[in-house]
Amino acid sequence: MSIAKGFKQLKKDWDTRKKGNIGEFLMSCSEIIMEYCGGASGPLWGNAFRYAGKASIGKQEIGVSELAELLQAAVIGIQETGERSFGRGAKVGDKTLIDALVPAADSLKDSAEKNIDLITAMKLSADAAKEGAEKTKGFAANLGRAGTVGDRSIGYPDAGAYGIGIIFSELYEFAKDFK
Repeated sequence: MSIAKGFKQLKKDWDTRKKGNIGEFLMSCSEIIMEYCGGASGPLWGNAFRYAGKASIGKQEIGVSELAELLQAAVIGIQETGERSFGRGAKVGDKTLIDALVPAADSLKDSAEKNIDLITAMKLSADAAKEGAEKTKGFAANLGRAGTVGDRSIGYPDAGAYGIGIIFSELYEFAKDFK
């Protein structure tokens, strides 16, 4: 619920956010997320937005390459926050949202290198995120709330990774219909 609360507040305050450029907007969003998302979610998601904002400061538009950079920065933001807060940042295989976010970001980077169009790249990225989330069923959680149940988490997907798969799929559906 804390993530939902933060993003509901962001939606409510949408029109008051700085929108001079993409980076400025994302940095502004990070403030709301950090303030209204409770627990570890606020700093993790807030820093994801803050790092993504720093990576896209001054940009008015983004393509596949810039989106890949933005997501790579978000991954670093989450991992560095974990390092500061918990002694180490999550990595693929820890059964966290990183298990979906890293493949999604890597897919975008690969698409940029191959000059794949934005909509196709977003579809590939969404598929990579969903595949990463699905893989979390096969191993025990090492970090986060699920880390307390260890082997009992085997057979169930990580909620954060699963959520990333949904978010990326919905972003693709929106972009596909928007163009």
